[in-house]
Amino acid sequence: MKNEKNLEEDKSKKNCKVNLNLEKNTKLDTVFHVITAITMLAMLLMFYKGYKLGIFTSQEKLDSFIVSLGFWGPLSFVIIQIVQVVIPVIPGGVTSIAGVFIFGPVKGTLYNYVGIVTGSYINYFLARKYGVAFVEKLIGKKKLQRYTKWLHKGNKFDRFFSIAMAVPISPDDILCLFAGLVNMKLSKFTFAILFLKPWSLIAYTFGGDFLIKKMLLNW
Repeated sequence: MKNEKNLEEDKSKKNCKVNLNLEKNTKLDTVFHVITAITMLAMLLMFYKGYKLGIFTSQEKLDSFIVSLGFWGPLSFVIIQIVQVVIPVIPGGVTSIAGVFIFGPVKGTLYNYVGIVTGSYINYFLARKYGVAFVEKLIGKKKLQRYTKWLHKGNKFDRFFSIAMAVPISPDDILCLFAGLVNMKLSKFTFAILFLKPWSLIAYTFGGDFLIKKMLLNW
């Protein structure tokens, strides 16, 4: 009888744990969906306002628009950049080029850098704390399986991560998550993000800005 009671208690405890995990996953999904919807809406509103003001067709109107934004323009952009790094709503390259296009090469690159670095650290620490299940929620099962091989590469991952940060086109956001999963040393992560990432960012954003202004808009 005691054994039967113990078995029933164990089953009830396991069921409670499962239910709690399901509730946490459901809440996590809801939070992601809400943040995704808000970010998408904010981006659409920004592009619509920019189109109505004519900032995509006139350098003078673009300059006037930047002045009118004041302090809130750069702050809003940095927040959007942080969100898109943590929750991949839209491609990071799009927002990075938009930053340089709107704020200019120097300020745009600076705002991009602040937002991307902050988001990268958030990804690193979230993955380190909450593990594989959390990362799967962010990037999906297929991408997780594609990059899982790096979990068992040891020091090879550290070298690959450093090289990838310096390359303009690489899955930086996903790699930052995996850096957290493999418990990459914070010092190595910091070196790659602070000293190697800027080169790829500069190459990508300046190149994209040049293509848009000179070849597409003929400014």
